[in-house]
Amino acid sequence: MKLLTVMTHVRTEAQAEHAARMFKLSGELLHNANKIQITADKHGGTLKIDLSGRLPDFQLQRDGEIFLAEAAEALASYIMQEEEERLLCKLIRVDFHYKQEAEIEQILTYCDHILNDAEEVSAASASANARKRRKEKLAGEIEAYIRTETELHIDGLLRFRLQAYKQELREVAEYAIDEFMMDRQYQEFISLLQYFVYIQEAKIPFVHLVHKGGSEFKLLNDRMEEIEPDDPEAVVTVEMLEKDMNFEDMIVSTLITVSPQTIYIHTREPEAQVIRTIRQIFENRVELCGYCRLCQNLDRSAAAEYNKI
Repeated sequence: MKLLTVMTHVRTEAQAEHAARMFKLSGELLHNANKIQITADKHGGTLKIDLSGRLPDFQLQRDGEIFLAEAAEALASYIMQEEEERLLCKLIRVDFHYKQEAEIEQILTYCDHILNDAEEVSAASASANARKRRKEKLAGEIEAYIRTETELHIDGLLRFRLQAYKQELREVAEYAIDEFMMDRQYQEFISLLQYFVYIQEAKIPFVHLVHKGGSEFKLLNDRMEEIEPDDPEAVVTVEMLEKDMNFEDMIVSTLITVSPQTIYIHTREPEAQVIRTIRQIFENRVELCGYCRLCQNLDRSAAAEYNKI
């Protein structure tokens, strides 16, 4: 009993094998050779997969709904694994008019982060949940189609149907481009600050930057005197910096104005974003302290604050 014929354009032998294998490995029913016969035939660049029910073991009334669900899930998996990146690439090129390969590759990386929730704390579980939700949504659209049609061409399906899925991908591409542009502007601004620091002559030999945690800092001059951010000597004279910078406590602004030859950073969080930013801007002027007396005092202060809670 013929149940479904799937056709798709394949670009490589590996893709053809993947498409055929996807059905055989999806679900209990499709995996049951006594009930379902799966044959694959490739002519040129077109792969044809026939799925048939083996009578009498396969009973349409009993197994039909399971077959539709498993076939739709297999097709959704294939599209997400083999076609999703190509669809995103086409969106970025055609809808958003990007031509440079390097830029497209970067935007695709942002797309992957968004689609798989790579920024979440529990990245593995979040990624699995994001893919599951998207797969279920896509499978639902495919199942609605194969309920009334026994032939499906994946390329035609992607071109003329799956509107909800394609709209989600378009929104992902749009958001990824926004993130890409913001990060590029940020990097351009960092480069400008690096140049500003480079052309500045050092005003004092060094400062100690004591990171108390989060966005809280204490800045000490070479005489171990605290430099307040609102001191007249610590006012940035370049209006551009005031306007564009978004660093908490304006510590970067203060460091640029004070212009030390060396910045000794005392922190228990060397990988904190603000610390990475300072190191990126001031480059070889920065030295991370190993564990000095100031660091010991920092730990004592933190312990004292903790004991107050």
